[in-house]
Amino acid sequence: MPKSPSRRDFLKTSMAAAGAAGLGAAGTRTLGAQASSAAAPAGAPARIKKGVLVDMLPKNLSYADRFKLARDVGFEVLQVNTTPNQEEAEEIKRSADAAGIRIDSVMNMDHWKWPLSSGDPAVVEKSLEGMRTSLNNAKLWGAGYVLLVPAVVNPETSYREAWNRSQVAIRKLLPLAEQLQVVIALEEVWNKFLLSPIEFAIYIDQYQSPWVKAWFDVGNVVFYGYPQDWIRTLGARIVDVHLKDFKRQEDCYHWVNLGEGDVDWAEVRKALAEIGYSGAAITELEGGDQAYLRDVSQRVDRLVLGKA
Repeated sequence: MPKSPSRRDFLKTSMAAAGAAGLGAAGTRTLGAQASSAAAPAGAPARIKKGVLVDMLPKNLSYADRFKLARDVGFEVLQVNTTPNQEEAEEIKRSADAAGIRIDSVMNMDHWKWPLSSGDPAVVEKSLEGMRTSLNNAKLWGAGYVLLVPAVVNPETSYREAWNRSQVAIRKLLPLAEQLQVVIALEEVWNKFLLSPIEFAIYIDQYQSPWVKAWFDVGNVVFYGYPQDWIRTLGARIVDVHLKDFKRQEDCYHWVNLGEGDVDWAEVRKALAEIGYSGAAITELEGGDQAYLRDVSQRVDRLVLGKA
């Protein structure tokens, strides 16, 4: 998977079931109300934008050439990593403009090394500062969303602590998100947190803010759930999507190319249409050359967009 080493290593850890912290009848009622209003009547499929994570593009090329390649093989939007260096951030903007490709979102890079759920205020502040950089990157690039992993459950941080600490921290970012008009899109990953779509929905609803929504990763939930179920439950809370595929084989499991794993892409496509999803669908796979990227682009056409 095209993730930073810390993110990739974390995805290899085992998962454990845990009860949600701080959930009650009020949260359940909120879920029921929002879920019922989120689903749109089935009809003509919404216009989904095909995207690629910048890490999938050849790193030996300049940003200008990488972005032109992405456009040439059929991608419409990009997800770009947090970039603290202002000159580099400006170069990314110029390169995207020149290639005629839009930067859809920012991949925040500090939530693994410095999780918002940490009990150490200094660690949390470092994570918040990374998110501030990500939000400002998004504003510069014209991106609408910043992907954030909200919390990590581990031997030092209980589920309830992860829930409560992360909500306190993320609320500190809401004034900046509103000022910049950039949504904080929370992603479910293998962090032993938000282990069901119902929990995920309630967690987001508790913010009561239009600046906190869901980033849904199709592949991340296959190990213990069904992507189409998560999509229908989260409904309109989903503002962006990652595309991966996952293969379970007896005692092992591994990431595979789109269409070669256990994801039921027909059901995923149907569920996205049912909720009227019209955001981006961004591939998050291993990187490769032009031929490989063109093949991935065509797989998205077939599996997600339903094109022949």
